[in-house]
Order: sequence, then structure tokens, then C-alpha cells
Amino acid sequence: MPWDAPALLSAPPDARPRIERSALTRVHGALTCYEVQARTALDSTPQGWAVSPYRGCAHGCRYCSARRGHRYLGLDAGGDFDSRIVVRTNIVGRLRAELGLRWDGEHVSVGVGGDCYQGAEDIYRLMPGVVAALREAGAPFTVHTKSRLILRDADLLAAAPGAGVVVSIAFVDERIRRTVEPGAPGPQKRLELVAELNERGVACGVAMAPVLPLLTDSPDQLAATVRRVAGAGAVSLVPRVLRLPPGAREWYLGWLGEHHPALVARYGELYGRGPDAEEGYVRAVTGQVLQLAARYGMGPERPEQPLPLALPHQAQLSLL
Repeated sequence: MPWDAPALLSAPPDARPRIERSALTRVHGALTCYEVQARTALDSTPQGWAVSPYRGCAHGCRYCSARRGHRYLGLDAGGDFDSRIVVRTNIVGRLRAELGLRWDGEHVSVGVGGDCYQGAEDIYRLMPGVVAALREAGAPFTVHTKSRLILRDADLLAAAPGAGVVVSIAFVDERIRRTVEPGAPGPQKRLELVAELNERGVACGVAMAPVLPLLTDSPDQLAATVRRVAGAGAVSLVPRVLRLPPGAREWYLGWLGEHHPALVARYGELYGRGPDAEEGYVRAVTGQVLQLAARYGMGPERPEQPLPLALPHQAQLSLL
């Protein structure tokens, strides 16, 4: 009589990346988006609180220090970080809840896990809700971006006391930008963005980050960048030298070996002890930039707009 033999081997393991086994996947042209429900919205970092609606970034900056996080999702820190974006679709609701329960009044940085105004934001429109939640809570916050899409929300940001924007403009050499920041707007467009945000009542500063050793750190290059940042009306300027934590290190050094192989050995010396360049080099470069900035009346202070004298009432912290 016919009979069914039991399977002698178990089903093969699911070979998909971990994120694909738990997320709703949608493809938008060259971009793959993983829609997830965030368990938390406010992340505690050494620099304070952070909110990241997106993980990964289509700007494709070779040096991005957030690349390592994609490894924990079963993705690589290179091309996957640039083209496979995690979208935290419930971020606004989670943020409202946590601002009432966890937030301690400290500054909040927005967009550190991936540019919060990259192309995916044009699809998902999460930032208007994020800005509204922070404004209603009376939270001082800074949005970090390279994208002109932020102009869509300029009126919302201008109406939020304690809000500020920092645009990253590390150098003004378009040839270098095309290879090291292939998906980002060019320096001139970002300078125009700084000017327009300030004209529209949004306090906007610049992160001169990262200064690339041996590529964008000559005195003439530093002076040219600071001069043009000042000309755009930036209200603050903070210099940072390139860091190479795991994930970013391999991706950036691979690019360096392809485009500037003669510099690889010197980078090995500069970054031989970890993710930070030699302390003396960092001190010399940042000191030079700060001196240049001071000539134009720019300092490293955060560019937030003044907070009102009385903040909105905060919910009592839960004892549970």
C-alpha cells in the first residue's frame, strides 16, 4: 500500500539576512527598504540622546561610522549599507511615548544612524512627526543632514524652539566628493542649503567632518572650506578628523587603496592604534580650523534656536 516516508533531513536553514526574516521588504527602484517596528526610539549614546528614523544611508559616504550596525542585521557594511535601508515606521509613536517616560531633558541628535532626509524620507515622510513630537515635548534637538529635502520641513523647524540643523560640509573639492560621497549633494548645494535654512529662520551650523588626512587637510584646503562656510552664513562650525571604526575602516581603506594607493601606508601609521588618528595630528588640524573659524566669528557651539523661558509640561517619569 502507498505510504509517505518521513523526511530524513530537516528543512534547510533560512539563508536570508536576519533583517529580512523580521521585516516587511519593499523595493523602490535601486533602494530596498526594510520596514520594521522599533522597540525604542531614543537611543542613549556617549554624546546624549539620539533618534534615527533610518538605518543605512543612500548617500554612500565611504567613511560613515554608522556602517558597522548593518552587520548586526545580517547585511554587509559596504554596498548593503548604501542600498538596503531600515525604516522604523513607528518611530513617531515610540518617540512620543519615550519623551514622556525616559527623556531627562538632555539634548537630542536626530539622524545619526543614517541621514534622516535621504531619499527614503521622500517616500515615508517620518520627519514631520519626529519634529512635532520633539517640539511638543520642549526638547532641544539638532538635525544632522546633507540633503536639501529638509527644506520641505523648514517651517516646522523654524517653529520649534530649541531646534537646530547641522549640515556636513567637510571640504569643497567636488572631485573628491564624487568618489568618497557618491550619493550626496555636492558642496555648493550644501552651502546653498545652509544659507537658505538660516534665511528661513532655522538656525543652521556646519560640521566640517570628516577632514580626510592627506586629501583635504592642507592649509589652503582648510582655509577655502572655512571661508565658504562663513560666506554661507553658518552660525557655528565644528571640525572633526576622520574616524575609522570597524565597518567604516574596511570600506574606506578599500576605497583609498583603489583611488590613492600611495597613501595607504601613511594611513596605517596614522590609524595604527585604533579608530582615531594620532592625537597630535587631530589636535593640529582641529586647532587650525577653529582658528580660521574664529576669524569669521564662528565657534563650535550648537546652532539651536533659543528655548522659551517656560518649557511645556513634562509627564512624570514612571516608577515602573
